[in-house]
This record gives sequence, structure tokens and C-alpha cells, in this order.
Amino acid sequence: DRILLWLTLGLLVLGFTMVTSTSIPIGQKLYCDPFFFVKREIFYFCVIFFLSYFLLRIPMVFWEKNSHVILIISFFLLIVVLIFGKANHGAFRWINIGFFHIQPSELCKISSCFYVSNYLSRKYCEVQNNFWSVFKPISVIILQSFLLLAEPDLGTIIVVFFTILSILFISGIKIEQFIIVIISSIATIILLILTEPYRVKRILSFWHPWNDPFGAGYQITQSLIALGRGSFFGQGLGNSIQKLYYLPDAHSDFIFSIIGEELGFIGAFFTLLMIFLLSLRAIYIGKTALKKHEIFSGFLACSIGMWFILQTSINISGIIGIIPVKGLTLPLISYGGSSLIINSIAILILLRIDFEIKIKTSQAFFKGI
Repeated sequence: DRILLWLTLGLLVLGFTMVTSTSIPIGQKLYCDPFFFVKREIFYFCVIFFLSYFLLRIPMVFWEKNSHVILIISFFLLIVVLIFGKANHGAFRWINIGFFHIQPSELCKISSCFYVSNYLSRKYCEVQNNFWSVFKPISVIILQSFLLLAEPDLGTIIVVFFTILSILFISGIKIEQFIIVIISSIATIILLILTEPYRVKRILSFWHPWNDPFGAGYQITQSLIALGRGSFFGQGLGNSIQKLYYLPDAHSDFIFSIIGEELGFIGAFFTLLMIFLLSLRAIYIGKTALKKHEIFSGFLACSIGMWFILQTSINISGIIGIIPVKGLTLPLISYGGSSLIINSIAILILLRIDFEIKIKTSQAFFKGI
């Protein structure tokens, strides 16, 4: 799928450019090397290129048969990170293995998509008629969510949970069942927020960030300043002021703020347009696969598309102050090895799905001739 491929390459180039622009000050401050993060980003690109040689050759039946194994591995890593993980900003989300920093929560996103797509390929009719068939995959995701909550990582829980709900809705579950699950999910999220004082503090600071601009509301206010400075055409590439130690995580979670500051509304608009076109292309590939009765591939492609849409929406909403900051990266753009590699693997799988659909159609056509 050339549209998907060019959109992906465009986002990777944009991401590399903005990571280079935003990470030079922080790289100099932390590691006395302005290109520290740039070098790591290049290394991640090399890893992705190496993986693409093998992943594009793996048939989808392999992922379908081993989806349970991938899910078990993600559970195992979530337990390991709680025991041996490295704390950052009070959260245990990374496993350090020498040069590598593995973030198990990123693997959870794609492993959940694999598992639920496999489940629906086997229980497609039952899900439409039996509530307990809907509850089974949700119960697995709930168990996974408990481990994510222990890190804590509420942002990943929201992305994973609502991605799975979206796919179950697409599969044709009864609307009353879907409404019950949605209400229960929202009530649970509200309960999780109220049980932790720091989450309540985030909610209050997000409502009125300017009441405490140097405390709880600092990130949001600095993000809004960056976006405001960008105006329509931006300050120009490399001319951001907020990346000079004012805005925390400018090269990762808040990279969109710097895009807005340097490239303006125009740059921000086209960034979001490319991400959402990529997501819609993934859903289109999934729809085509479902028409060809490739149930696993179809639901997997749709789930990847919904995952990208939800994560982007939550990231941008936090940056502009619509919702509290959730600590999620902007897909294919933000700095972060685990995020970048897992997102790229998802794209490679989409390309493989599209390839198999077209090969199957081509073979059927020539056979008919």
C-alpha cells in the first residue's frame, strides 16, 4: 500500500527532524552531547530497517497462531518491570538491559490487538449473541490493566481498553451490551482517578492550569505558551524558545507543542492530517480484509488504526489542555525507542496484510482466467 508507506515515511522524517530540533538542548545538559538523542534515534531506525526485512516476510497465520504467546510475554514483562524496573517521575515503566530501555506497556498495545483479533476470528458469531463471549476478552484486558495500574500507567490502560472496545463494537456486539461496558469503563476510570490524590491534583490543575503556573499546571501552561507563540506559520524550524529547558519532555510527550511553535498551525495541521490519514488507511485495509473473509487480519488492521487514532487524540488533548496529561507519545514522531519500534512493527504488519490480500485477489483472478 503505497499511500500507507509514504505517510509512514513522511511521519518518520518529520519525527526525526523534530527530535533533532528539540533534543539538542536537553542532550547537551544531561549528557554533554547535543546529538545524544539523535544518535539513539538513528540507531532505532537501523533496528526498524533490520526488522522490516524479516517481519514483511512473516505470514499472518504466524501471528494468529502465536497471539497467545505474545500476550503471555507482555504479561511477563509487566511483572518484571514492577520488580526490576527503573523509576522515572515516580513510575516504574522501563527495564534497562545495557544500552536498551524496554517499555513493556508499548508491547501491551500490540499484544492486546493480536489477542482480541484472534479471539474474534474464532468466536465471531458468539460475540454477536452472547454477553459472556464479550466479557472473556475484556476480562483478560482488565487483568493486564491491573499490572499497568501498578506502574502506574493510566494512559496506556485507556488506549488499550478503548481500542478493544472499538473492535468489539465493529465486530457487531449488541448496542445495549456495548453501552453497559462503556458506562462501566468510564465509572472505573473515574474511580481510579478519585482513589489517587496525584490524579485528582492533575484534574484540578488541568481545569485551571494558570492558577498554579509554576507548580501543578506548569507543563500545560508552558505547552500553551509554545502553541501560542507558533501562531499561523510558526517561528521557524529550530527557533523554539520553550525547548530551552522551559517545557519538560519537549522531545517526547510534548513534541507536538514544539511542532506548533516552530511550524505553526500549518505544520501542526498537516502533522495531524498525516497521522489520521494513516489510521484511516489502516481501517480501510482492515475493511478490505474482512470482505475477503480474512477475519484475523481484518480486525487486527482495524485495531491498529483505532489504536493510533486514540493515542494521538489523547496526546494532543493533553497538550492543549482538554484532558489531563497522560504521558503518551505521539505515534511515529515522539522520541522513544520502544514506542517507535512497536509503532513501526504495527505498520509493517499492515503492509503484510495488504500484501496478502492483493496476492490472494491476484491469484483468484488468474485462476478464473
